[in-house]
Amino acid sequence: MSQNNAPLGIGLMIATTFVFAMQDGISQHLAREYNVMMIVMIRYWFFAAFVIAIASRAKGGLRNAVRTEQPKLQIFRGALLCAEICVAVQGFVYLGLIESHAIFASYPLIIAALSGVVLGEQVGWRRWSAIGVGFIGMLIILQPGTGVFSPLALIPLMSALMFALYGLLTRYVARKDSAATSFFWTGASGAVFMTLAGFAFWEPLSPPDWLWMALLCMTGAGGHFLLIKTYEVAEASAVQPFAYLQLVWASSLGFVIFAEELRANIVIGASLIVSAGVFALLRERAKARAV
Repeated sequence: MSQNNAPLGIGLMIATTFVFAMQDGISQHLAREYNVMMIVMIRYWFFAAFVIAIASRAKGGLRNAVRTEQPKLQIFRGALLCAEICVAVQGFVYLGLIESHAIFASYPLIIAALSGVVLGEQVGWRRWSAIGVGFIGMLIILQPGTGVFSPLALIPLMSALMFALYGLLTRYVARKDSAATSFFWTGASGAVFMTLAGFAFWEPLSPPDWLWMALLCMTGAGGHFLLIKTYEVAEASAVQPFAYLQLVWASSLGFVIFAEELRANIVIGASLIVSAGVFALLRERAKARAV
C-alpha cells in the first residue's frame, strides 16, 4: 500500500473523526446516568486489550513494544490522558458536545504556543498571530465579563490544556521511543491507572446500557485503528487539518440527538479557532518542507 496516498488518508481521517464523535456522544449518554470514572475505566480495559493485540502483531512483538528508556514519562503520559478523558466527558455532561468541542478545538494552538518551552521549537510571528486569533475566538465563546459566562466552560478548556500537554509529551518521548512503544504504554498504564482510580465507583449497569458500553469500547478501538491506518497511508501534515471535522460531527450530534443549542457566539468563535488552527498546521507543514 502507498505510504503517501493523501486522498485515502483524508478519507480515513474523516471516518476517524466521525467514529470518535460517536464515541463522545455515547460517553455523554452514559455519563448522564453513571459515574464518569467507571465508564472510562471499562473503556480502558477494552482499549488496553486492543493495544496489546496491536503490539503483539507489530515487528518485534510485545517485548519490543514494552521496551523504553523513559518509563516514568510514559506512565505519566498514560495517566495524564486518562485524567483528560475524565475531564472531557464531565464537560460533555455539564456543557454538551457543541460547546465542549468548540473550546477543545483550541488544543493545537496551545501545543503551538507551548512547543517552544517544552520542545525548544521556534515559533514564528505567523504562528503567534494564529494563536492570537484563536485566543480571540476563545473569548467570543467564553464571553468573560458578561452575565452569560459560565465557570463550567473552564472544564473543556482544562481538557484542551491537558491534551495539549499530552501531545507535547508524545512528541518528546518520540525522540527515543517508537510510536508502537508509546501506544502500548498509553493503553497499558492508562488501564492500570483507571482501575486504581475508578474501581471504587463501580455501580451496576442495566442490560441496555451494557450494549451502549460495548459500543463505546468498539468505537474507541475502531477510531484508534482508523487513525493508525490514516498515518500509515499518508503524511500527518496532509491529513491533520481534517481532524477538525470531529467538531462538525460532534456538534451535529449534539444538535440533532441531544437538542443542544447552537449559539451564534459558539459558531463565530469556533470558526476563528479552527481557521487559526488550520493556518498554524499549514505553516508547520511549510516549515517542515523547507527544512
